[in-house]
Amino acid sequence: MISEEQFNKEVDLIISNAIREDVGDGDHSSLACIPKTATGKAKLLVKDEGILAGVDFAKRVFAYVDPEMEIDVKIEDGSKVKYGDEAFYVSGSSQSILKAERLVLNAMQRMSAIATKTNYFVELLEGTGTRILDTRKTTPGIRALEKWAVKIGGGENHRFALYDMVMLKDNHIDFAGGITQAIEMTKKYLDDQGLDLKIIVEARDLNEIEEILKTPGVYRILIDNFNYEDTKKAVSLIGNTCLTESSGGINEKTVRKYAECGVDYISSGALTHSVYNLDLSLKAM
Repeated sequence: MISEEQFNKEVDLIISNAIREDVGDGDHSSLACIPKTATGKAKLLVKDEGILAGVDFAKRVFAYVDPEMEIDVKIEDGSKVKYGDEAFYVSGSSQSILKAERLVLNAMQRMSAIATKTNYFVELLEGTGTRILDTRKTTPGIRALEKWAVKIGGGENHRFALYDMVMLKDNHIDFAGGITQAIEMTKKYLDDQGLDLKIIVEARDLNEIEEILKTPGVYRILIDNFNYEDTKKAVSLIGNTCLTESSGGINEKTVRKYAECGVDYISSGALTHSVYNLDLSLKAM
């Protein structure tokens, strides 16, 4: 996984690029009719139900736009919210508040949607010992925010990108000439490059599970698109040799049954690619 320092750099890049994209050479609507010296106050109003996410991100956006703005947080990230709740108040330059408004809302609405969906999956898995993972099926350019939201919702992050973990999927295996070849070549590559990265290997059937188990050094086996019975058999075969992960079209109706097969993790791209934004607004006071 990436370090906290790397993650913070990603977030900083998201903020700077988003402000560049949205503001350009100036917020001319505000510059045209609001005096530079004008000050104001606004509230983040919740108009929906779910898990709030992005408050800490909003604080970073406001600080980037204008370090003199003040934020009074009333509801923290990860809290359940309902219609009418007021998450925070921001005060300072009226122009600065308006400059930051759209980025704050766009990010918080999506982050809250992801946190809400993740939390729903977490509740469905309660008592099983299985943990929910995100994937790389994220919106290009804002992956850090979406994975941050998964954690706020109680889920766990899979690898952040292609560089912080090795994941040998079906195409890697086929291009490499087979499972054993792919694993051995990967181990040699990591050793040659002086890299200490965990290796995950995808299995398409029980025979591939058995082949993976013959080669040591695998951190986790991805049990992909298995039915319930074969998943149970795979978990039994793997035992304590390495960790297990189920994936492949698992949804709200099936996630608990897969967890009951005994897997350590279930990964779902739906946490980030199939959500509806939580309705939030920033209102002047």
